Amino acid sequence: MNIIITIPAYNESNTIKKVLDDINKVMKTTKYKYKIMVVDDGSSDNTSEIAKSSGATVYKHSHNLGLAQTFRTELKKALEFSPDAIVHFDADGQYLAADIPKLLEYIEKGYDLVLGSRFLGKIEYMPLIKKLGNKAFSKIISKICNKRITDSQTGFRCFTKDIAKNIEITSTYTYTQEQLIRALKKGYKVIEVPVYFAKRKDKSRLMKNPFHYAAKALINLIRVYRDYEPLKFFCSIGLLLMSIGFIFGIYLIYLHFTTGITGHIPLIIFTTLTLIVGLQIVSFGFLADMLKKI
Repeated sequence: MNIIITIPAYNESNTIKKVLDDINKVMKTTKYKYKIMVVDDGSSDNTSEIAKSSGATVYKHSHNLGLAQTFRTELKKALEFSPDAIVHFDADGQYLAADIPKLLEYIEKGYDLVLGSRFLGKIEYMPLIKKLGNKAFSKIISKICNKRITDSQTGFRCFTKDIAKNIEITSTYTYTQEQLIRALKKGYKVIEVPVYFAKRKDKSRLMKNPFHYAAKALINLIRVYRDYEPLKFFCSIGLLLMSIGFIFGIYLIYLHFTTGITGHIPLIIFTTLTLIVGLQIVSFGFLADMLKKI
């Protein structure tokens, strides 16, 4: 098979050379024809120069555009080489190049998307907040797709050129879940393979601190649920508001038949608004679900 290994990188001058050297060392012992491509997302250090000197083809964004846009660049540029499979690999050295052939084996077995699962393999170290966030994502994705997924966030994955061509990445906040959800919804064969995940030797570029990660993860979880399960998402909010309105409505009826409701105008307005807004949100959920299926 003709393989292209794509690596997104942002200020990874400390790790990129070893990552590329390890990949070359492993891939030269395999039967695959391969090429390594680095997409530099506007690094301010010499990541691009080091990657070029290590034999990689390099494309560089003029400024930092984020992971989702970098992934779209990877797909576009990778397809220009007409590969049989694309391996997406991180530049920080936490995944092992030795695991790449394990993923490629499943492409040869007929799978379309192979995920390197850290949670099925061995995790040397991962901050607790990040581990909880990853597990929460995976549970949501599993529920949406009706398939057990242990590591929907993994940056180590291998997929066919059909996946690259036919799965459009439209979000601006994540690519990992979107590619996985769309692939499963379209009936592609997906499997997870255990991989090793090492402790990062320097500071993460993605997680400034645990609170920043937690806030970002929560927002992304809400976005994923909103985009792929709009009926459940909006109906949950709408029914919650309607329930609050119903409870206060019962209380107002109780007052009407006992002490009277004189002087409770603000409560009447609040009750009416929660019922109306809740009903509107539920209606919007049905509309969003209908539009999703068009």
